[in-house]
Amino acid sequence: MSRALPARRRAFLKKTVRPVDVARVRGLGDLLEQFQTTSIQARNLGRCLEVWENALTDPKRPTIFLGLSGPLIAAGLRKVLRDLIEWGLVDVVVSTGAVLYQDLYQSIGGRHWMGTPTADDVQLRDLYLDRIYDTYVDELKFEDTDRVIGRITDEFVRRPASSREYLGFLGSRFPDSESILATAARRGVPVFSPALIDSSIGIGLTLYYQANRGRADRFILDAVRDNYELVQILSGSPRTAVVYIGGGTSKNWINDGIVMANYAFGREGEGHYYALQVTTDVPHWGGLSGSTLDEAQSWGKISRTATRSMAHIEASVALPLLVGALWDRRNVWQPRARLKFDWSGDEVRVRRTRG
Repeated sequence: MSRALPARRRAFLKKTVRPVDVARVRGLGDLLEQFQTTSIQARNLGRCLEVWENALTDPKRPTIFLGLSGPLIAAGLRKVLRDLIEWGLVDVVVSTGAVLYQDLYQSIGGRHWMGTPTADDVQLRDLYLDRIYDTYVDELKFEDTDRVIGRITDEFVRRPASSREYLGFLGSRFPDSESILATAARRGVPVFSPALIDSSIGIGLTLYYQANRGRADRFILDAVRDNYELVQILSGSPRTAVVYIGGGTSKNWINDGIVMANYAFGREGEGHYYALQVTTDVPHWGGLSGSTLDEAQSWGKISRTATRSMAHIEASVALPLLVGALWDRRNVWQPRARLKFDWSGDEVRVRRTRG
């Protein structure tokens, strides 16, 4: 053994893994703090809490973007997501249309029912019941929801508009205190869905289109305007943070937005300063959903100096633990100034407010 070997070993052996002591856990905040000195995905999840808290307490007041994908409402996470908006833990929401559609489905009285992944799916088809792994939804109520969306859209402005403007309108039409969209509309939190038509909301919009074909004054979903609005928010943010639940279009779109803001709109600085992701996707297939936050640094999407963590845990387990820990440790980040978005057409001015 060379004389240099002990010193080289000490460079690696600086911190010991500490066993979780559940007898000392006084709440989820304590549990996830203990996770930070464990290993494997527990450590990654504990690190996610640390990254999120850093973003919430940064004196430069980063704008926090929440990216959503996956069967989150079917998993029972609707109120958790609603609370993130209500408590001011996120500032902008970017979601797949499916998550937002199932939020609307519940707002008009639809429910998610406990089922089994071993059900006879042909029998379910005969009963007009749809299966999401071990959860059932009502296909007849889905059709009602589609038609409600089509009818309500007829009351929206007859001109091109972004998904943010349209979803804000939908949220304002449902006085449901448990709704993600209704809470976002009441709190003034912008909600974007860059692939909105790839969902059952798209079915409702198709019904609207069918009823208004040939009319010059009908509503048109302007996807490129979404880009322009997003980039303005990013350009006006001294720092940005991203919280990705799943991956998909939401993750890619927010990440592409920071690149657009940097080279097309002259935003100073690099990519997102804080980043965390909870996903079951893995990087070795080469897809975006499982790609690491480190890989995103090569694109300039995540800052070279970003604090970041990626936990490979299914969202129905990870998200309640994270959000519960944040609420448990709210003395760390409260009060936090809210952002006020003043929209004038496709232009926005962002201000800080309290409460």
